[in-house]
Amino acid sequence: MSTKLTIILSFILIIIATGVGLTLSAQLPDPMPSHWNAAGQVDGYMTKVWGIFMMPLVTAGLTLLLVFVPQIDPLRANIAQFRSLYNFFIVGFVAYMLYVYALTLLASLGYDFNMTLMLIPAMGLVFIGIGYMMKSAKRNFFIGIRTPWTLSSDTIWDETHKLGAKMFMGSGAVVFLSAFLGESGVWLMMAALFAAVLVPIVYSYVLWKRENK
Repeated sequence: MSTKLTIILSFILIIIATGVGLTLSAQLPDPMPSHWNAAGQVDGYMTKVWGIFMMPLVTAGLTLLLVFVPQIDPLRANIAQFRSLYNFFIVGFVAYMLYVYALTLLASLGYDFNMTLMLIPAMGLVFIGIGYMMKSAKRNFFIGIRTPWTLSSDTIWDETHKLGAKMFMGSGAVVFLSAFLGESGVWLMMAALFAAVLVPIVYSYVLWKRENK
């Protein structure tokens, strides 16, 4: 996917979501729910205006950041080698943010559901997407597992990201399934995410020590 198409699709989704929020404005309470605790219960509110516009604005800002920050990377030529996958990830990220926005609107309209349980499967899909992108990621300063050791060597970067891709995709699958395991699933999800982040970091150091005996 080209960067231009990524920007167009992302902002079409953001504009549609904002339009839905404005259309429902008369039915939305003031203030609106804005934060949920770990049990999925509302524990924070914001004014209706911010409730309608804040998430679309944040999503638009993060989209522009994700699109344009790689342009200043000294290794942007490496990013160009997997830019198409990265652009797909950006659109997926926008979809995730707007899914959260949709849940917020539904909760504000009085629909009763556990926000945490609704978010967990989507988070699992995001991690699977990150893992899939990692398989093709090349050494750079913005995207991927950026440790002092991966940044020091293309070989260490590639080997770390092979493992990282498997770890993130596996943890994403675990996170997705944990939504159906009740309260115990939350601890399983946390363990999977912790392993996905920590293991590749440690592995990159081990590879560096092996390469620099």
